[in-house]
Amino acid sequence: MRTFIAIPIPEECQRMLGKLQDNLRACRADVRYVKPVSIHLTLKFLGEVDPEIVPELATSLENAIQTQDGFNLLLGGLGCFPNHRSPRIIWCGIEAETENLLRLQQQVEATCEAHGFPAEDRVFHPHLTLGRVKGKRNLQALSDCIKMGSDLECRLRVDHFNIYQSTLKPQGAVYTVLKTIPLGE
Repeated sequence: MRTFIAIPIPEECQRMLGKLQDNLRACRADVRYVKPVSIHLTLKFLGEVDPEIVPELATSLENAIQTQDGFNLLLGGLGCFPNHRSPRIIWCGIEAETENLLRLQQQVEATCEAHGFPAEDRVFHPHLTLGRVKGKRNLQALSDCIKMGSDLECRLRVDHFNIYQSTLKPQGAVYTVLKTIPLGE
């Protein structure tokens, strides 16, 4: 089963991100937007995983983060990968309070690596994927909208993360929580 580890986004922030997507839609670019309910902050993409290892991985993650307290994050800012000339992924960033997030991601990465998952070869860039560019129509307008940024500012409390199953369907991926891993308070 296709699997990843991520921090869920609360409904209030999902609504704000949905409004931000509506503003971007006005550019009329060929973008497939992620449903707000599906937006999450990925800590580690695992790919295809034998379902039988999920409980063992979850226990190892719980042990690895047992001293990690919950923390706050501030969502905001717009950007794109790989660059503004050729945007492929449109994202909302994390503007402040990232030290605890980076520590958590490193703990998740190390634990997954100990279970045989390859280490990520890219530097962790915390972001929320808002959409994927599917064509070239109105790319300049889209790029201009992204450069203008956003006045979105949403705080969220991170007190857990989830192991998810991702089922790909024609209308988009469907995510199912397999295990919730709580952080300390």
